[in-house]
Amino acid sequence: MSDTHGGGAHLTTKGYITGFILALILTLVSFGIIMFRDSVSQTVLYTVLFLAMTVQMLVHVHYFLHLDTSKAQRWNVIAIGFTAILLFIFIAGTMWVMYTLNSRMM
Repeated sequence: MSDTHGGGAHLTTKGYITGFILALILTLVSFGIIMFRDSVSQTVLYTVLFLAMTVQMLVHVHYFLHLDTSKAQRWNVIAIGFTAILLFIFIAGTMWVMYTLNSRMM
């Protein structure tokens, strides 16, 4: 099953199954590291969770949202990148303001 839609090529059934299996494995890694959190250090725990989260996000974007570096998907990738930058500014700015207010109140 191969289909084109809007200039971008959709993945095949094999691609969906590959994405599903990768997402399942990354979810199991995240749950596994939390289940054994007493036997690993905090640094390893947070590093593995961050890596699993980042890779899983990329798997979802590529296999399920069909975004890649092709010319047809360029504006969609730019829109997602701009949204990510705005989210980072909002979250980092909020955390900075709250930290500054907390330090001035204490």
